[in-house]
Amino acid sequence: MRMFERTEILSRIAGQIADRKAVLAAGSSCGLVAKCAALGGADILVVYSTGLSRLMGLPTSRIGDSNARTLELAAEIRNVVSSVPVIGGVEAWDPLRLDLDALLDRFWAAGFSGVINYPTISTMGEKWRDRRGRVGLGFEREVEMIAAACKKNMFSLAYVASAEDAKAMANVGADCIVAHVGATRGGLVGHEQGQSIQEAIRRINDINAAARSVRSDVILLCHGGAVAEPQDTVEVYRSTQCVGFVGASSIERIPIERAVKAAAEEFKAVSLPRH
Repeated sequence: MRMFERTEILSRIAGQIADRKAVLAAGSSCGLVAKCAALGGADILVVYSTGLSRLMGLPTSRIGDSNARTLELAAEIRNVVSSVPVIGGVEAWDPLRLDLDALLDRFWAAGFSGVINYPTISTMGEKWRDRRGRVGLGFEREVEMIAAACKKNMFSLAYVASAEDAKAMANVGADCIVAHVGATRGGLVGHEQGQSIQEAIRRINDINAAARSVRSDVILLCHGGAVAEPQDTVEVYRSTQCVGFVGASSIERIPIERAVKAAAEEFKAVSLPRH
């Protein structure tokens, strides 16, 4: 099983940036999506348990035992893709898996060459964050998980939704800070929250500045909200220091909705001959 060391992934990313090519981390929660994303040039594949809800035709939702489902998906993805690093979404605040070192070892053994903190409490609002934090299962666990991954020399991406979260993740050594500016809008079950691309860019810049105030070498990526389509990233790259995009619904939901609907319409548009 081909695994990718942290240094190799970072070297690949650096090469893309040197060639003035945006980095793409593609959400891929089934073999077909992973295979097509890799063929399309994705630099990294990210496996989320929540991707299963998207592939079920549902809004992005956490379903069941997140870590168990993500670990199960590894074999399907790795069966058809070997040329691209596969990153696993870790629910760091899982009360059934309090040993983060052991959990990370399981992700590596399953075939994940790196991790990202997802599902993440960072986007769930202060009330939920405070409630979970009081019992030791809050965002701090996500920071601890990324810190533990860094100690194991595992590649890491960190979702953050605020400047303070960005500082915390940069401080423990996250390789990539991913500015998460909201649930992805668009498509059949997207979140139409009305965020403008200008507002998304303002939030991204705040997060990026905070991360860079801690470490100048951190790689800056973006995700979600009004940044949903390729044309949206054009303005983001022009107006921020981001060098890439992490797509979940933008890769494995919206394109599938469009393609299947269009194919069905084309087949139905064919009339039977008159005999």
